[in-house]
Amino acid sequence: MRKLWLPIASVLLSCALGMGTAQAELPPGYRVVLLTENFPPFNMAVDDKNFARDEAIDGISTDLVREMFKRAGIDYSLSLRFPWDRLYNLTLESPNYGLFSVSRTEARGPLFKWVGPLGKTRKVLMALPGSTIRVPDLAAAAKLRVGAYKNSAVSQMLKDKGVVASEVLRDQENIARLQKNEIDVWATTDVVGRYLAKQQGVSNLQTLLSFQESDLYLALNKDTPDEVVNRLQQALDAMRQEGVVDSITRNYL
Repeated sequence: MRKLWLPIASVLLSCALGMGTAQAELPPGYRVVLLTENFPPFNMAVDDKNFARDEAIDGISTDLVREMFKRAGIDYSLSLRFPWDRLYNLTLESPNYGLFSVSRTEARGPLFKWVGPLGKTRKVLMALPGSTIRVPDLAAAAKLRVGAYKNSAVSQMLKDKGVVASEVLRDQENIARLQKNEIDVWATTDVVGRYLAKQQGVSNLQTLLSFQESDLYLALNKDTPDEVVNRLQQALDAMRQEGVVDSITRNYL
């Protein structure tokens, strides 16, 4: 009797362990609608236009997100659109929508479910080479003409600190505004700002002030099943451990 019980116990134990690691089923035909914008080098249209789909989109975050969904076994569609505030509100209001790359701020935290981090950026105030402007802190920036990207994490933080910025719908427009002396400084993120400036033939921008580092995430609508969030986070964690995240990042920087 004891010999019979041992294999039965082994089977029961295996089943119990399997139940602990098994993935929950998602609804038939489940798909995440992924949105992104031109935010190079993290996400961008191959042809630099403001609308693209699927393979016509690349960048650090784009490649990471594709691999995450592949490993997680979750179907998705991907489109790059414009402007940012429309994409943000669509994701906020629409079940099964996701948006990347999004800075995870304290104010945004409870509004979405999050997977990440996908990368890191540093908020900065930049000026053209040779500028004599000095900005020791954000209080000093309040006295300047500051250009920013509408509804971005940078512009939101400036507002919170009492800095009124002149906002535009495309961040790269601020480069021309600097050159035309329409603004004194450009509030942007370090990697993105330098990349955009380089695309327009402008190099050696001066960093006058660095005021916050931010992690970039995939933001998912709050109604997204926890199973989806967990699968994607586990996939990203494994990719980071395997060196895939670093490898993809090096492809663009």
